[in-house]
Order: sequence, then structure tokens, then C-alpha cells
Amino acid sequence: MTNAYILTLSCPDRPGIVHAVSGFLLERGGNIEEAAQYNDHGTGLFFMRVQFACGQLTFEDLKAQLQFFAEPLQMVWQLHATDQPMRTVILVSKEGHCLNDLLFRWKSGLLPVQITAIISNHREFYQLAASYNVPFHHIPVTAATKAQAEAKQFEIIQAEGAELVVLARYMQVLSDDLCRKLSGKAINIHHSFLPSFKGAKPYYQAHDRGVKLIGATAHYVTADLDEGPIIEQDVARADHSKTVEGLTAMGRDTESQVLARAVKWHSEHRVLLNGHKTVIFK
Repeated sequence: MTNAYILTLSCPDRPGIVHAVSGFLLERGGNIEEAAQYNDHGTGLFFMRVQFACGQLTFEDLKAQLQFFAEPLQMVWQLHATDQPMRTVILVSKEGHCLNDLLFRWKSGLLPVQITAIISNHREFYQLAASYNVPFHHIPVTAATKAQAEAKQFEIIQAEGAELVVLARYMQVLSDDLCRKLSGKAINIHHSFLPSFKGAKPYYQAHDRGVKLIGATAHYVTADLDEGPIIEQDVARADHSKTVEGLTAMGRDTESQVLARAVKWHSEHRVLLNGHKTVIFK
């Protein structure tokens, strides 16, 4: 039986890497179905994503042989089976537009994920979670209980075997410790008014200033608040006729779409970290 895999890698650039990778796969009966590569001249790093079919070796055998192949090239690599949807946990607070959008796209077969749990510091969306048969965990967070709450959250994330954690408008700042534990596998979404319009009512501030662009940014979570490597951004144009409610609605639509694209690319293993930036093979 032929199995489909995705290989992602980065390494110091040198002549012949594409030839070496394709030769490695050919020698093991692999058939390349999709391939993309990028050479960052600024850092001297080479990035590649290869989707291929191979029926001669098991997943574990492929990994073992890749380890031997990659070592002399100083490759950082990952191998994934494409028939395994990415196990995902979603964190949410009181705004449910991104949560609702992700659940619908998942159930519609538009995202290669398996949403296994929803964690919230409020109770608002337990019925929504139930309608999709997803376990809902209510974990209140206060300044005094933050450490215990995060310990419970991480326990659930580990128990679910989550490869991805999505902060779908989760309005609590994660501790540096939890950010480190989730490094490279937690995605956040926020409006793009920062740092100009901070606080609880950014759309009121934006309306008062007559902004002409409503934007959203999806990025990996790091200890530096809202400064992790950016995965996707988008904007919608506004004019003088837009009310605060209209701007807010536009913002929610943009946030939902940007987050969905970021989740899709991540779960298809199209996003490779490049220091403080990302390489995305769309």
C-alpha cells in the first residue's frame, strides 16, 4: 500500500540539496507529488517542503533513514503522514466568531485538523462545543489562580496529544513558561491596530480616528506579547460611513479568515520557522 508523506526541512545552503533529497526518495521508491524550496540569502539557510508517496518503507523506517541522511547536511527536519489530521485544542474567551468559523470549516472538511477540546475562561460557548461533540473545559482565570489555570490547560493539551493550540480570541496573556512549552505550535489572532489603539475598545478608538483600513494578524505565540513570527495578515477597506458596529463586524470577518488560513497552512505543514519570520509554501 502506498502511503503519502510530507517532509519539511531547513539547513545551511549548499549546492545539490534538491538533488540529494529527490535522490534519497527515488532510491526508496518515493514519488514526489509536490515540492517547493527557498534559499534565504540573508541567513544562508535553505528551506524545502516535499509531499511524496512511498510504499516500500514504513513511517518509522523512513524516519530512521532520514536521520542518517540529514545529519551530515545539518538538516532540521520533520516527517508527517498526510492521512493523520492535526490534533488541535482551541482556547477562547467571550468572542466566538473565530471559534465558530474554525468549527464549521473543520466539520465541512476544509481544514485537515481534529479539534479535540475547547478551553475557555468563560461559559459562553459550551453549547456551541456540544453541538459539534467537542469536549468543553471551563477554566476560570484570575491573577491569583493564573498559574493553576495554566497548569490545567497544559494538562488537557498534553492529554489530547495536541500538535496545535489555537488562541481564537482568547483574551488572557499566556505566561512565559506556557509560551515556551507551546513554542512553534500555538497560533494567536488579533486586530492590526496595535500598537496605536490599545485597550478594551480598539474599534471605538479606530472609528474616532477615522481609520481607512481594518486588519488582522495571525502569528505564533511567544513570550513577547503579539510579536511572534507572523503567519498571515489581511486588511479590509473602510470609509467615513462605517459605524463602530460596522467596523467591528468587518474586523471579525477579517480575523476569522486570516486565522483560518494560518491554521490551514500550519496543519498542512506549509509553515517553516525562519528565526523571527516564517517561510510559507502555499
